[in-house]
Amino acid sequence: MRVELVTPDPDTEPRHWVRHDQAFAMMLGPGSIEWGSKRSALEKFGYAAGDLALCHRHEGEWVGLMNVRHLQLGISDAALMASSDGAYGEVELHPSRKFTDPRLSALVAAARAEMVAGFPSGRLFMDSVEQAMAVTLVEGHAVRHRPVQIYRGGLGSARLRRIKELVHAKMGDDLSLDEMAQSIGLSTAHFARMFRKSTGETPHQFVLRQRVERAKAMLRVPDARVLDVAVACGFTTQQHFAQVFRDVCGVSPTQYRQDFLDSEVICASETHPEDMLRL
Repeated sequence: MRVELVTPDPDTEPRHWVRHDQAFAMMLGPGSIEWGSKRSALEKFGYAAGDLALCHRHEGEWVGLMNVRHLQLGISDAALMASSDGAYGEVELHPSRKFTDPRLSALVAAARAEMVAGFPSGRLFMDSVEQAMAVTLVEGHAVRHRPVQIYRGGLGSARLRRIKELVHAKMGDDLSLDEMAQSIGLSTAHFARMFRKSTGETPHQFVLRQRVERAKAMLRVPDARVLDVAVACGFTTQQHFAQVFRDVCGVSPTQYRQDFLDSEVICASETHPEDMLRL
């Protein structure tokens, strides 16, 4: 998924654009943009923060005065196709120069926060956000749309086991949603829906929890460095590791290890008090 911050550019001449990926934008503040199919017939659209615009694809359009800061995102054909069950080739969406969609805005906000932080969560998080965006766009804006199929059941035990084995084997890698889906022969959208149906978690939430569990085991080794544990468990920075670990466990990695070692001392003193007296 392409994510780009676009700043106001009020002094340029109108420009002609032809977009070949499926792009849309969310406005980050109030302002306006002039759009039109002809340079001589530009129409001014006023926006508030959170308003969205779904761009024309393969058709040229003119963009004139632009005085609104916005985030532009490009959704891949693979994500759109996976979200439109049975579709082949490009999925055509209705362009719209101004609309609102709370769910789509929330997803864009999540992508923006990840971008500002330097993408610490890795490919799987952004893949999951892109897939959720694609589902929302297909459901609300597809020109020829069959309703997204509702899958009643979840993944079987054998498929869940293969996913768990893959996650544990690639714990330190930047695992993608597509790689997880392909390992059990499903599309990304189908896999994401069925995985959540089976586990109550998104694939990204599941992988994070598995990484934290691995980290907890490694932190019980007294001389293991926190940075080494973070890298081995697939976190890009020690800061991101500490944040996720605290969110899941309620304490920092360092405090978790200290609490564990303290409990080991207490357990030893209760089991062998005579040895502790000699100390």
